[in-house]
Amino acid sequence: MTEINGPTRDPSVPRPARSPLEAVQAVRSQVAKVVVGQDGVVSGLIVAILVRGHVLLEGVPGVAKTLVVKTLGAALDLDVKRVQFTPDLMPSDVLGQLVLDPSGDFRFRQGPVFTNMLIADEINRTPPKTQAALLEAMEERRVSSDGVTRPLPLPFIVIATQNPIEYEGTYPLPEAQLDRFLFKLDVGYPSVEQEVEVVRRHDEGFDPHDIRGAGVTAVATAADLEAGRLEIVDLRVEDPVRRYVVDLARATREHPAVLLGVSPRGAAAHLHAAKAWGWLSGREFVTPDEVKTVAGPALRHRLLLRPELELEGVTPDTVLESVLASTPVPR
Repeated sequence: MTEINGPTRDPSVPRPARSPLEAVQAVRSQVAKVVVGQDGVVSGLIVAILVRGHVLLEGVPGVAKTLVVKTLGAALDLDVKRVQFTPDLMPSDVLGQLVLDPSGDFRFRQGPVFTNMLIADEINRTPPKTQAALLEAMEERRVSSDGVTRPLPLPFIVIATQNPIEYEGTYPLPEAQLDRFLFKLDVGYPSVEQEVEVVRRHDEGFDPHDIRGAGVTAVATAADLEAGRLEIVDLRVEDPVRRYVVDLARATREHPAVLLGVSPRGAAAHLHAAKAWGWLSGREFVTPDEVKTVAGPALRHRLLLRPELELEGVTPDTVLESVLASTPVPR
């Protein structure tokens, strides 16, 4: 009996180049070499990078928030810089400043914001003046200093971290700045099996400060991300799905537990995230399922709840669950 093995590839013919989707999907396996679990966080960060959105990571210390970002940057061949936000941090420490060089001329010394991925570690530990210094960079992807505007590298995203259990000596981000984050991702504890794997790796000599030594290689580039972004822009969205996004945003404004609901900017960000999630899933159009999947990360930080209901245990996630359950889904 003759076994059919399929066609034999001609070695003289070059292999077809990977699509942007294949390149981006390959990133997950690289991150898994260092980070155990946190699949949802990794997916959220990839979506944000694809649509040039910023991310707020909230979790207790020691759950690999910074490690995830550094590993992702290595797998995407992007420049990553980390700033530890402290009470004495000044805007110039982040943005840069004019310095006098030996020749007697002033030149601009770039701050760490001039990078592809800026880790703003514990952003709520620095005063509002320094927090606000990031607003132009987050919104316009540029820095203005002494009358000169300087563009930031592309892609550029801010990934800020917060500790949800410590409030002493912190400065909560204002609503206007929270609204500029595409996602707020909750970074939780790993499962028992995952934590055992974490401990095993450390016991066998894993060094979280040596990501390259763990075998992480760049499998995608900024060019892949840009090509993917352009494909996401072209992803088809029907009018009923657009209306569904708007209906969800408007429902949050009318919810009895909410003082301030999702803004039109938040609704637009929600749709961008849904398109990126659909693209990562291999779809050619956006369905209500994608809209619902990203609703929590895209909207939870945009809700200001009534204080008396917060004391009763109401959370943004419970409000969103109610809104999703009560808003008609297009067919």
